[in-house]
Amino acid sequence: MQDKSLTKKPGKKNDKKNGNPKEKAGPAEQPERQKETLPESIHSIASVLVSGLFIITFVFQAFEIPSGSMENTLLIGDHVFVDRLGPTAKASYTGPLVPYRDIHRGEVIVFLTPNPSEPGLFLVKRIMGTPGDRLHLEKGVLFINGVAQKEPYLNPVHEDKLYEDNFPREPAYALTRQWEDDMPTHIQAGELVIPQGYYFGMGDNRSGSRDSRFWGLIPRENIIGRPLFVYWSFQTPADQVNKTTFQDRIFFLFHIITHFVGETRWNRMFHAVH
Repeated sequence: MQDKSLTKKPGKKNDKKNGNPKEKAGPAEQPERQKETLPESIHSIASVLVSGLFIITFVFQAFEIPSGSMENTLLIGDHVFVDRLGPTAKASYTGPLVPYRDIHRGEVIVFLTPNPSEPGLFLVKRIMGTPGDRLHLEKGVLFINGVAQKEPYLNPVHEDKLYEDNFPREPAYALTRQWEDDMPTHIQAGELVIPQGYYFGMGDNRSGSRDSRFWGLIPRENIIGRPLFVYWSFQTPADQVNKTTFQDRIFFLFHIITHFVGETRWNRMFHAVH
């Protein structure tokens, strides 16, 4: 009985009656790929550049750590990628496209300094006070809302300093004029009360950090983003940040080229920042 479910494949013919069995057809020829024109090449390159510029400007940005105020979490010469998108100010027009979330206590952030004498300077600190928090330091121990904090990230090398270790109860010194006038308005019962829209940041190298204790609170709009990871780290002298002449920069660039392998901290590559 013939199986009616089987159908004859189109295009096949049996030429045995003519004594000429059909020869197997060779592979189908591929159509020749058209070459990209000059305008198309320029458009492709421009698209890549624009996408890269958008990512660098609005999503990720590279920063170099110039000082030891965050040791040992971040070292001088660490190069980090910073997430600019998550901590950006919340706006109604962004909707669900921007994964906004607020800044949490204990996070490391990059921000523009509120110190008016250093406009445009980027700093990196750890947020230790959020809006509504009450904080003070007592013999180097940080208290937030009356609770002593456990801070495993602190640099174990500590130098006792009266003001820094007993903030804000000890007489202040070396403060910016603006913070000297503003700080007393936020002190209640010997504690600093963080107002809405502001944050209090300190370095992990607590005795070697010029931070909110000296120049004041960090406005929300000054926050740039959160460091994600170290993508490269190079052994850099502590005074390199002060060498700003063209000759100094060329000399250090030559030093990097000639000592890239030996003085790169390979163990810090892709080290996550916590």
